Amino acid sequence: MSGDAVELVVPGPPGDDGTDTARTIRLSNPDRLYFPDAPGPRGTGLTKLDLAEYYRAVGPGITAALDHRPTMLHRFPKGLAGPKVHQKKLPAGAPVWIETVGIYFPRYERIVDELCVTELGAVLWAVQMSTVEFHPWNSRRSAVEFPDEWRIDLDPMPHCDLPRTRRVARAAQDLLAELGIRGFPKTSGGHGLHIYVRIVAEWGFADVRRAARAFGRELTRRVPDDATVVWWRKDRDPSKVFVDFNQNARDHTMAAAYSVRSTPRATVSAPLDWSEVDDAEPDDFTVATMPERFARRGDLFAPIELVAHRLDTLLEWAERDEAADDVVDPPSY
Repeated sequence: MSGDAVELVVPGPPGDDGTDTARTIRLSNPDRLYFPDAPGPRGTGLTKLDLAEYYRAVGPGITAALDHRPTMLHRFPKGLAGPKVHQKKLPAGAPVWIETVGIYFPRYERIVDELCVTELGAVLWAVQMSTVEFHPWNSRRSAVEFPDEWRIDLDPMPHCDLPRTRRVARAAQDLLAELGIRGFPKTSGGHGLHIYVRIVAEWGFADVRRAARAFGRELTRRVPDDATVVWWRKDRDPSKVFVDFNQNARDHTMAAAYSVRSTPRATVSAPLDWSEVDDAEPDDFTVATMPERFARRGDLFAPIELVAHRLDTLLEWAERDEAADDVVDPPSY
């Protein structure tokens, strides 16, 4: 049984006269089980309604993370036991107030309208459409081809343990500090860590990727026993952390801050304070635990909007590496 449809009311955009408005989202099949083994508010098991209530509880955080960004949806129409749909094109049947952004895909020579979240109602509507994960671009609708976010993906290889990943994150923090840059860490929702940096939207994807690669290469010089930027997976040391600079290539996306992940425990990509990095256990941040944490701590990523950093020094490092003919990965892949 999936239960009768329910209606969820969430704040909408300000009205023309400045007064508050509201959106009503109809949620069909609210009792459909998505995470049978995850801890939930009524014991074991998380339903579609639980997922919607989670996103409502962290509404300001997830909305800010997706704000005006083209967003790919990871949908599970039959729950996690069924197939996953990687949805770029906005699902059919969207209300007229749902906003989109047209993305040109050269490979297919076509423009696709992707979801562009501007309010919490759009997030809950996506949950109604069986979305579990939200994967936004690192650019916004106003300048799609110019990222305003540099993403450092610390991806542990199969035999890499969490203490090593934490050491690399700390080394990355130190290197960012030397550059005068503030990074914002979060769990990936899996075993990795992410660090986000707000940047001036002045460079295209190719240059942001070059800067990210140069940072990764310098990081591996600092901690050569722990980190790698070796491009081909078959050539990487399986005990190291791969600094995946390619996550900054065009149309490469990562799970947003506060996005649920499709793991058995319903883990969440959770923003951290740097003081938590050495002790944080990724499996502790779940749909069951994050609402209380968000109510208590607020959005730890909110200050990312205060300063946009420049990439000039990193691009100089990139030119240095390229001049030394010491770059072996494809220019864009």
